[in-house]
Amino acid sequence: MADHVFEAPPAGANPDWTIPQGWDRYTPEEHATWDLLFERQSRLLPGRASEAFLKGLDVLRLERPGIPDFDELSDRLMGLTGWRVVAVPGLVPDDVFFDHMANRRFVAGNFIRRRDQLDYLQEPDVFHDVFGHVPLLADPVFADYLAAYGRGGQRALGLGAIKKLARLYWYTVEFGLVREAGGLRIFGAGIVSSAGESLFALDDPSPHRIRFDLRRVLRTEYRIDDYQPNYFVIDSYDELLRTTVKTDFAPIYAELADMSDIAPGAVVDGDELLTRGTGAYHAARQAAE
Repeated sequence: MADHVFEAPPAGANPDWTIPQGWDRYTPEEHATWDLLFERQSRLLPGRASEAFLKGLDVLRLERPGIPDFDELSDRLMGLTGWRVVAVPGLVPDDVFFDHMANRRFVAGNFIRRRDQLDYLQEPDVFHDVFGHVPLLADPVFADYLAAYGRGGQRALGLGAIKKLARLYWYTVEFGLVREAGGLRIFGAGIVSSAGESLFALDDPSPHRIRFDLRRVLRTEYRIDDYQPNYFVIDSYDELLRTTVKTDFAPIYAELADMSDIAPGAVVDGDELLTRGTGAYHAARQAAE
């Protein structure tokens, strides 16, 4: 992970941490890795992923072979929702991240995982960032939600509430489920870009699937090293946008300041459980450690 985590803009980066994508420098092996990942996920996702995500794959022409060119991708996105994709060398500081997002610039790593990392990579690469995140930026409502989240992040920095707000991002943008077409669909980038979690999130009996509640989410810790033991389910992207735009988060942060965090995998009073999980997957993992 250290290869792509920096404390200051590395050599060649702009003050806002952006860098050239360097599309011409990708090797045939790197393009082939993208194609392999794309083919695997695109076979899995029909009937599992949100319709807005699948539509975004189509309208942005992400099915074309090879790693997408960010300039071409941005031209198409700008015409749809005003977003652009900008390359960064890896994980960036919170203030940089929120500034880009609030101004409809989606930061994406320009490196791609190795073949021996197809199923797990701790830091986000170009496949996670572009395949996982960018299709929903073609949806006007979700695009507005992400920009609103960026503005909320800028405010949270001044309120010392980043840890809580990060949980909203995690349980929606990264690992969210949505009720759609008479069932559940996946939309979080961490799920749609993962072959294993694309199956686990919807089919496995282990995780709890809980109706989205803002306060509950802001209190809930998460796993970064394994499949999620809890998934939160929204009714629509309109609900997510409305909740974010019309809620004053400051009094909620104050209200939650003296309340204990909720552990990943826990069920608490007030949860609306759509599926009560068995917890078997994570119990077996823990027993094996």
